[in-house]
Amino acid sequence: MSEVAKAPTRRSRSWQEVRAARKPREDRVAAHKDRMLAETRALRLREMREEQGLTQVEIAARMHVTQPSVSALERGDLEKAGLATIKAYVEALGGKVEMIADFGDHKVVIG
Repeated sequence: MSEVAKAPTRRSRSWQEVRAARKPREDRVAAHKDRMLAETRALRLREMREEQGLTQVEIAARMHVTQPSVSALERGDLEKAGLATIKAYVEALGGKVEMIADFGDHKVVIG
């Protein structure tokens, strides 16, 4: 009986091969990016609160909201919170909010 030598089977693929075989869904990538940016911004707000030695309960009292609302903000639910809530949070820390309208070729400071 004759034996035919087989070429070794390659069991792994490079990242480039995997990526080429399964293209990312750009909508999901964009949504994930937005979510990560919101969480990063929220983390910065939490860090500001902690630097001032304040608790979520203390900030909530200053804002006239509940502690879970502050917690949601600090987890990255900034889009759901609305500008008034974010403004109240920043002001409770002693800061101020500036809003900028970006029209591509020029920006307008609203307040």
